[in-house]
Amino acid sequence: MTTSAMEPDALAEAETKTFPYARQCPFTPPKEYAEMIEKDVSQVTLDGSGLRIWTVTGYQTIRELLTDPRVSASRKHDNFPFYFVAPPEYRTETSFIGYDGKEHSNTRRKAALTFTNRQVQRLRPRVEEIVDDHLDKLLAMEPPVDFHRVFSLAVPMTVICELLGIPQDQHDFFIKHGTALLGGHSSTEERQAAIVEVNAYISDLIQQKKAEPGEDLLSRAMADYEASGEEYTDRDLFNMVRLLMNGGHETTASQISLGTACLLENPDQLELLLNDPSLVRPAVEELVRFATIGDTAVPRVALEDIEIGGQVIRKGDGILCLGLAANRDPEVFPEPEKLDITRGSRKHLGFGHGVHHCIGADLARLELEIVWSKLFQRIPTLQLAKPFLEIPRKEGAVIYGLWELPVRW
Repeated sequence: MTTSAMEPDALAEAETKTFPYARQCPFTPPKEYAEMIEKDVSQVTLDGSGLRIWTVTGYQTIRELLTDPRVSASRKHDNFPFYFVAPPEYRTETSFIGYDGKEHSNTRRKAALTFTNRQVQRLRPRVEEIVDDHLDKLLAMEPPVDFHRVFSLAVPMTVICELLGIPQDQHDFFIKHGTALLGGHSSTEERQAAIVEVNAYISDLIQQKKAEPGEDLLSRAMADYEASGEEYTDRDLFNMVRLLMNGGHETTASQISLGTACLLENPDQLELLLNDPSLVRPAVEELVRFATIGDTAVPRVALEDIEIGGQVIRKGDGILCLGLAANRDPEVFPEPEKLDITRGSRKHLGFGHGVHHCIGADLARLELEIVWSKLFQRIPTLQLAKPFLEIPRKEGAVIYGLWELPVRW
């Protein structure tokens, strides 16, 4: 880690402050965030990896940083702010989420063709079938049932497997390894083993698609590369697939469970949605803002000295943009601690900002809209099977969420 650019007093301050990751409850920022929000830009020590980094909490400051070419998303920098100790593959086996400049735009462009809003809307009938099918399976069970395992994980996993041309019998394999990579409790060795196993599986899948291409995203990406004459490697392909697998199921699954719990814990808002189904789209935006599952999922490294928020972030310093704090900025969201599904603002940073804005945002929105349109219409008596604050949550995970969501009806 480069520390020479920091002043001694700043280093001492950073060493005494650790990043307070744990939330007071699944929807409430840690109380320590108050001081960080007031300062906007602060120095802290990550208590998972021990790195000294900068945290940024202000909505406008984060937006400014995420469009600044002087910050990098590359995991290869020494001071890249992993929250935990990352295996070497976390730095080298990445995809466009960890690329900058032309490398990012050229690689992302191939996958982006599948995630245009027009293409996503064509998936609506199939996603509706998938949601109905999994609601049928849920209702066929004897409550209480773990909604997170049976429904929240299953729906987006089915969607993304179909999109990528991955057999549906591989759900458990990818859920297991996704948990190892993103869950927050895995050792470095477990993360490393998960990367190796997933890469081996996807490498075999790539060879199958080369031999028998289909209409899936992976087959189309290979065809696009061939048609353009651009050079590519199997590593480019499996890094893209692994990113879309993790981003396409873990994030949406966490959002489904947390958003459903939000509505069950705010019956006035649920009643509004039941009485006026047209509120589902603004409800999706508000629930993404309110829960903010990617609070620590936007790390960066400064490529030059950057003066911002009254501080100077030195070249080589790690930066963590805290989306939960930004999405509770009262200057942007009046009464931010209140869930209000009529708010419907798309200004939130729940899907990131700038060139690394979530490539699957429209697909996630579609899935969430269909889930919350159907779920409470078909199961109006849905309720939690245990007190909400007793439900274990994913503290320390890259993607925040719940480990389970027991429900009855």
